[in-house]
Amino acid sequence: MATENVKLMQQARASLDLKWGTAIITFLIYNILIGVLSTIPILGTIATIIIAGPFAFGLATFSLNISRNQKEDLKQLFVGFDHFVNTLVAYLLVTLYVLLWTLLLIVPGIIAAISYSMVFFIMVDEPEIGPEAALRKSKEMMYGYKAKYFGLCLRFFGWSLLCILTLGIGFLWLIPYMHVTFAKFYEDIKNAPLTEIGS
Repeated sequence: MATENVKLMQQARASLDLKWGTAIITFLIYNILIGVLSTIPILGTIATIIIAGPFAFGLATFSLNISRNQKEDLKQLFVGFDHFVNTLVAYLLVTLYVLLWTLLLIVPGIIAAISYSMVFFIMVDEPEIGPEAALRKSKEMMYGYKAKYFGLCLRFFGWSLLCILTLGIGFLWLIPYMHVTFAKFYEDIKNAPLTEIGS
């Protein structure tokens, strides 16, 4: 049986213990880079789309290493560029599918986003896997766990509101916390039975 979400969050905090500094700096640098690019009209948007996949792979690598109590390093943020084409295609496919489902209704779009939420964790563990296969595997892996994942996201929604009250400073801790918790979620369901589980 899959681990309760509250325990996954506790495990994430334990894994982040003594690693908060590196985690905060890594995610801060990522957000600064994306923020700077977003200020550049047109070209910045295009560049952000192009690098989003490699960075998603890098953040998944970094988060999994912390989750697994392995060596974390700022350089891991950029390892996705060693798999540039696959990570770019994976990101574009996820974005396309989520967008198409969202055009129908918001709820199908949310379901699609959740279904493909494990794509980059899968690609980190299986660097030889193709983008379409990664999407398919994520969808299969999330079968029976979408409600659980949604419940986990709701738990962070409340924390996000509190971070707004800190003028955004709290997000320095919340964003790494979320990513490591999602890595814990991935680890937990990777070999779990396919049954619907609540949050």
